[in-house]
Amino acid sequence: MIHPTAIVEAGAVIHETSRVGPYALVEAGAIIGPDCLIEGHSRIYGLTRLGRGNVVRHGATLGSTPQDLSYHPDKAKPLTIGDYNQFRENVNVSHGLKTDQGTRIGSHNYLMAFSHVGHDCQLGDHNLLANGATLAGHVELDHHVFLSGQVAVHQFCRVGAYAMVAGVSGVPQDVPPYVTADGHRAHIVGLNTVGLRRNGFSQAQRRLIKSVYRLLFRSGLPLQVALERAGGEFPAPETEAILDFIRASQRGVIRFTREGGQD
Repeated sequence: MIHPTAIVEAGAVIHETSRVGPYALVEAGAIIGPDCLIEGHSRIYGLTRLGRGNVVRHGATLGSTPQDLSYHPDKAKPLTIGDYNQFRENVNVSHGLKTDQGTRIGSHNYLMAFSHVGHDCQLGDHNLLANGATLAGHVELDHHVFLSGQVAVHQFCRVGAYAMVAGVSGVPQDVPPYVTADGHRAHIVGLNTVGLRRNGFSQAQRRLIKSVYRLLFRSGLPLQVALERAGGEFPAPETEAILDFIRASQRGVIRFTREGGQD
């Protein structure tokens, strides 16, 4: 299952059910779980741990050295990847540097060609990064996040569950759950209605989420007051997810533009 032109260094562990294509390089220390496909000319660096059923397409590099001027090999932390992820052509994912857990990617994520995940990022499950999407260091994606092409997310930012960021947007602050964001400096333009429908959110749930965001950002109330009122007026798991996300924010969350945007 390993092509004769592939280079597998001594100390690499590859499950017998996985395949390694021509001219791929798997470094010592790398662990590749069952049923993975490592296509030709890709490189799996030594601090990488792959679970089951991952697909690494032509030219992708997993676990490469962080793009950080303070990097030193003594500081290196792992890249840990779950199950059934797809890394398309020329995707690049850095291993960790500044946190004990390193860089972590969950399961069922789909990273399109030339997307990049920086050091110490934390990705949940079922996220999609379109072509050229870029995550700086320490970015956190929850789950079912959709980042369109050429999106750039600033370091230490968080993107909440079921959020979507439109193409060629820069994300300078946290993106709360369930919304669509757009703009050179991204702002909320409405709910991620299509994504919510596709993931089984009912019309009643979508109306509730919309009402919560109107109260938080359109009522004119101070945010802390609005947060307290939202929990009492709209009790639901979706409300709690929004409130918990905003309260935990360190960089602040993006808002609607002054001109408004969609309700």
